[in-house]
Amino acid sequence: MKKQLKLKRNIHSPFALSHSRFFFYFFFMEFVGSDYGGQGSSCSWRFLTRRKKVDNSHVENINKNSHGVQLAKELTVPDLMAIGVGATIGAGVYVLVGTVAREHAGPALPLSFMVAGIAAALSALCYAELASRFPSAGSAYHYAYICLGEGVAWLIGWSLTLEVVIGGAVIARGITPNLAALIGGMDNLPGFLSYQHIPGIDIVVDPLAAIVVFIVTWILCTGIKESAMIQSIVTSMNICALMFVIVAGGYLGFKTGWIGYELPKGYFPFGVNGMVASSATAFFAYIGFEAIASTAEEVKNPQRDLPIGIAASLSLCCGLYMIVSIVVVGLVPYYDINPNTPISSAFAVNGMQWAAYIINAGALTALCSSLLGTMLPQPRILMAMARDGLLPPFFSDINKHSHVPVKSTIVTGLVPAALAFFMDVSQLSGLVSVGTLIAFTISAITVLIVRYIPPIEVPLPHSRQEPIDSESMEYSWSHLETNKNDANRKPLIVKEDASTDYPLIAKYLAIDKYNGNRKKIVGCVIASICLGVFVLTFAACSAYLLSSVRFTLCGVGGILLLSGFVFLTCIDQDDERHNFGSTGGFKCPLVPLLPITCILINSYLLISRGGATWLRVSVWLAIGVIIYVFYGRTHSSLRDAVHVKAAQDNTTSLLA
Repeated sequence: MKKQLKLKRNIHSPFALSHSRFFFYFFFMEFVGSDYGGQGSSCSWRFLTRRKKVDNSHVENINKNSHGVQLAKELTVPDLMAIGVGATIGAGVYVLVGTVAREHAGPALPLSFMVAGIAAALSALCYAELASRFPSAGSAYHYAYICLGEGVAWLIGWSLTLEVVIGGAVIARGITPNLAALIGGMDNLPGFLSYQHIPGIDIVVDPLAAIVVFIVTWILCTGIKESAMIQSIVTSMNICALMFVIVAGGYLGFKTGWIGYELPKGYFPFGVNGMVASSATAFFAYIGFEAIASTAEEVKNPQRDLPIGIAASLSLCCGLYMIVSIVVVGLVPYYDINPNTPISSAFAVNGMQWAAYIINAGALTALCSSLLGTMLPQPRILMAMARDGLLPPFFSDINKHSHVPVKSTIVTGLVPAALAFFMDVSQLSGLVSVGTLIAFTISAITVLIVRYIPPIEVPLPHSRQEPIDSESMEYSWSHLETNKNDANRKPLIVKEDASTDYPLIAKYLAIDKYNGNRKKIVGCVIASICLGVFVLTFAACSAYLLSSVRFTLCGVGGILLLSGFVFLTCIDQDDERHNFGSTGGFKCPLVPLLPITCILINSYLLISRGGATWLRVSVWLAIGVIIYVFYGRTHSSLRDAVHVKAAQDNTTSLLA
């Protein structure tokens, strides 16, 4: 006697449908199910995991909100390099070399920049794959929305907004003293540009800082090609100043015998640990390349040019940092370096006081290029968030003449200008890198998801749900009526070999069950890796904990991290990754080692920012949560979407 399977009695059993109708029906019931595929009701927390489609699904929103106007595809590799180098090499290099060399690295400063550059390259490689695979505006926000969901995407977008607001104000506040140093002192500045004290409220305003922010905002509003051209000019001036430092400093070094390297303590006066510790500080000199990824939608050939632009700009910056640091620590012993003006002071000691004018001019142009590079990505992130319904449509409007989001750009400029004018934001400068570090961490996690568990569900907009509504409603009512009337009846008996009449059904059920279990297991492993990284870095940074507690936490975190890494190394990557996003572009090497290392480094830097920094960040994030709960959650373009498998989406397209 043949074995039998007991199935629920259902007069509309899938096995009675034709092959094509069965697959369409099965996808809907299996992956849509109750509450539309697990999206949940309005009170469910599952709205945080809503993911948008991989392809350019935002085109409909563009046409609706911007009357068909799109961002102009104007950028090439030289433009991307100018944006990346300009955003990365700020005035910090003119100060950072002195601080790091004097307090942490000594003559090993070039090695510190090299280690920091290698660490930054890990994030750059992750960004290169994601930018090539998902070439759209929004950078890390866009990647997270596709792979991790709406909640994480909002977190990244809102965090990067804080970075632009504070970072733009901090950079603008540095322009006035640098210009004063160039022209011989603050007294030589025109009265309307110098600091002004407002009596009664004890506030010192900085008119020049606000004026420069407004000028940069106007430049960004003129168009992406024009902005890239001006950025190229300003960045070239900065590079020329650095080349002068390298050439003239090299001449002085050979002339004086490189006295900075002839020290009794050798090349590592603070030890190798000091050199490695200083690389954590030097790492923040490399975080500007994220600006390149935000312009993905405006690149002529994004799959080819974005990886090249990111790699070339990061390599150029690393080379310049290392060579400049070699010169500076060779001209003057590290303990005699002036921490405030290390480069100009090193030249002055060797009888070239006039070089300070060139160096101050370079620092001024570095500030301007860094300000432009900092403000460039944010309007595009706000535009992407508005396209997805998380912000008002006002931010997604694209000007038909300049083909840039002018309204978002103006808002992005007004807030930093106001802060730079009224406040000394130096105490908030620690917040600048938090958004970028979060974006780097999430991007590395996204690479693991893309390779091992690429999401196969896609959102089905409300307008395309009609083809499935009639059949699904018919089934639902029949199913409810049958269950109500036949609750006590015997279940329908179906022979096990009935699947031989439908071999594709049995094959699909087996494969889908295996893939579903595999994705759940791998998802748990990736989550355990992230948990292990957090526990490990938290224990490493928490000096106030007892040694036994720290060692225990480090052991637990290390075990979770290593076991997850070994597991991912031993299994094959998911074949769906070849069809997920744009194919044929750059692929991040050494997966999973490289992304996991990237997660570890960025998490350590995030946690080490200190309690005061995280307290301020928490206030900003709390404001973002309120905005999301009361606006973004209810206005999201995915609020009425049904999440189905990609195959069902294709079937629905045919039925529609």
